[in-house]
Amino acid sequence: MFQELVSHNKDIEQLLLKGYAIALDSGHLVIRDIPYLDEKDALCWGAIVCKLTSTDNKRFVMEDHQIYFAGSQPHGLDGKPIPNLGGGQHTLPLKSPDVVVQRSMSNKPTGGYIDHVAKIDRYVAILSGPAMERYGANPLTFRKVKSEDEESIFKFADTLTSRAEIGDLVQVFKGEVIAIVGLGGTGSYVLDYMVKTPVARILGFDRDPYHVHNAFRSPGRLADEGELDRAKAEVYQGRYENFRHGLTLLPKFIDESCIEDLKDVTFAFVCVDKGSSRRGIFDLLTKLQIPFIDVGMGLNRKQHAINGTLRATYYEPTRAQEIRDRNLAELSDRPDDEYRVTVQIAELNALNACLAVIRYKQLMGFYLDENHFDHMLFKVNDIKIHGEPQ
Repeated sequence: MFQELVSHNKDIEQLLLKGYAIALDSGHLVIRDIPYLDEKDALCWGAIVCKLTSTDNKRFVMEDHQIYFAGSQPHGLDGKPIPNLGGGQHTLPLKSPDVVVQRSMSNKPTGGYIDHVAKIDRYVAILSGPAMERYGANPLTFRKVKSEDEESIFKFADTLTSRAEIGDLVQVFKGEVIAIVGLGGTGSYVLDYMVKTPVARILGFDRDPYHVHNAFRSPGRLADEGELDRAKAEVYQGRYENFRHGLTLLPKFIDESCIEDLKDVTFAFVCVDKGSSRRGIFDLLTKLQIPFIDVGMGLNRKQHAINGTLRATYYEPTRAQEIRDRNLAELSDRPDDEYRVTVQIAELNALNACLAVIRYKQLMGFYLDENHFDHMLFKVNDIKIHGEPQ
């Protein structure tokens, strides 16, 4: 990733050639060996950190004119804090233990910066000028520094994480292996959301073919008519293959005999529309002590309009049987279910998937969870969510 960054971005390459000790860390450009004076006129060394924004996965532009600084307050030759730096105290989660961001800085010249070279040179002149004059310190050390960006699960740079400053939060997904059983209306949206979540692996299972009604109730568009009548798993594997690593979608039916298929799974989403299929899947997940969320819809026509509920139920391994005994999910088939004949409900499928994925991310600690719901019902007619706590 670092070599690609340098080879496709002439301004960053120029920083390297000039002698700056640059590296990548969590989607940020880090420039170490920045000399400055502290409040006691002592020589100190800090680091400049800048956000990067990807334009096409090869070229990167500046997020803005601001920087972050790993170090204490820089001072001038007069012993006073260097003026016109704006910002203030700030923290930023990075992987490098030697780069601890303590403040943000903002110094924008008239007309802004044309590239990274102009930006870094100006900040170095401001921050390091006093130390260079007092001690002859040089920020151009030509030091080679190892980048801390490990191989990403995504096949392009995830600069949104650095932009949002949530590098510490996304670590909760590291090592997660997710199973999605059923890639129909709701399952396809769960897949779409999880593909964009930095979990280690995603396994998907659905042996049914992709038909026209699936095109009406799944994310995106029909790429071409060649997708029709192919296995859903094959269609979605092709659509998301260029987005991330660790994606395996199989045209397979999951029941209590599929122990090997789920042996490494840490969490599962059950997205099937037949109660009879749920029973075997529940048995398997309960036996393997895999936590899971089951989703479902109950729709009907009232006063010539569709009404009903969306459901997301969490089954924690130690309480799975207790929750099953509450009969929150149907384990038999309903011949009169409006869901199976209505195609203009993609937004309900997407919302049902949202409820499930939000709940999963709450369980992981990514989203705040104050209610600890086992069971959530969304009512279509009055747009309300009813939740039952653990």
